[in-house]
Amino acid sequence: MTDALPMTQGKGLALSPGALAGLKVIDLTRVLGGPYCTMILSDHGAEVVKIEPPQGDEVRDWGPPFVEGSASYFIGVNRNKRSLALDLGKPEGREVLMRLLEGADVLIENYKPGAMEKWGMGYADVLSKRFPGLVHCRVSGFGADGPLGALPGYDAVIQAMVGLMSINGNETTGPLRMGTPIVDLATGLYSAIAILMALQERTRSGQGQFLDMSLHDCGMALLHPQAANYFLNDKRPKATGNPHPNISPYSKYRTKTCEIFLAVGNDPTFRKVCRFLSLDSLPDDVRFRTNGDRLNNRDTLTEILEARLAAEDGHDLCDRLLKAGVPAGPVMHVDEAMNAPHTAHRQMVTELGSYRGLGTPIKMSRTPGGTRAAPPRFNEHGDDILARHGFTAEEVAELKSKGIVVAARRT
Repeated sequence: MTDALPMTQGKGLALSPGALAGLKVIDLTRVLGGPYCTMILSDHGAEVVKIEPPQGDEVRDWGPPFVEGSASYFIGVNRNKRSLALDLGKPEGREVLMRLLEGADVLIENYKPGAMEKWGMGYADVLSKRFPGLVHCRVSGFGADGPLGALPGYDAVIQAMVGLMSINGNETTGPLRMGTPIVDLATGLYSAIAILMALQERTRSGQGQFLDMSLHDCGMALLHPQAANYFLNDKRPKATGNPHPNISPYSKYRTKTCEIFLAVGNDPTFRKVCRFLSLDSLPDDVRFRTNGDRLNNRDTLTEILEARLAAEDGHDLCDRLLKAGVPAGPVMHVDEAMNAPHTAHRQMVTELGSYRGLGTPIKMSRTPGGTRAAPPRFNEHGDDILARHGFTAEEVAELKSKGIVVAARRT
């Protein structure tokens, strides 16, 4: 554990130190899953030291748009972190890392399985013995062993391989990649949960442990209700587009001004929405009495609903439906959602100086998290990080002269 750093948010508002204040995380991850995990931790006060390779985290180049040489893809998942560029391919770089791990609570990395062992820093043989309280989280594509063990994996490839693409889209489109990198994001979330579980267990045992997190497993864990349906009926799940595979009406519908989404999850809500829309006879119609009936007659029900909704202002209708207790919302574009009044009320757009990003969805009453620092420039905090870990100015200068600590990105 470390002493918490002082933290502030935009417009001079002070944040609490955070629920994870004093937690020290050494972050060797790049791209998305690992950085998303460590941003969650850093939002809530953990000190995250982001160690980048000499070439930098490659998502700094995943643009446009760019700000000061870093792409939005990097900026979106790396706030509140401190950056050190270190060449771990050299023994001296690995020696620096081992010194940084003194007092660390968490090490997270997404190297190819076997890389840390090759470097003489495997968890079982080295790290667990030298740092018995350390939680070591590895994020990989498929895990270290098994038929696909140690092979590379990217979000879209995993979406394809675990069945997620097959249930997205419809008969016309065929399998579709989901618009957000859902596997990477889910892996980041599951990894954050796993780390917190391991830290909680450590309070009882005093021992750290190794966390084996894979994109494959985390992507497959998202297959609900399709996997549950398959286990029960042994039928291949099909892509249904916007309609829910198990519930009706639960889909997108056209109105006069926009498309809306109705989510009618049970019979009482169906009766309520029918009364609201003056379709009072529908709940007693044999085609629509139960959810099973409505699923079997979904196309007919959709025609009836869209005929009734055709003259409605979608935004006004959704406001009235929500106030009446019926889950409904307009289908909005990203820019519209970012500028919606409720988004501002929930502080889901955060600003600090010139930085703008999505706010934390985790709202805590006593120890709120949030934006504490803008995403770092490459090696922005290198000297300070090393000094805080006991490196002298002479040692730092020597590391720089040997190319172990890297001041500018290598191509």
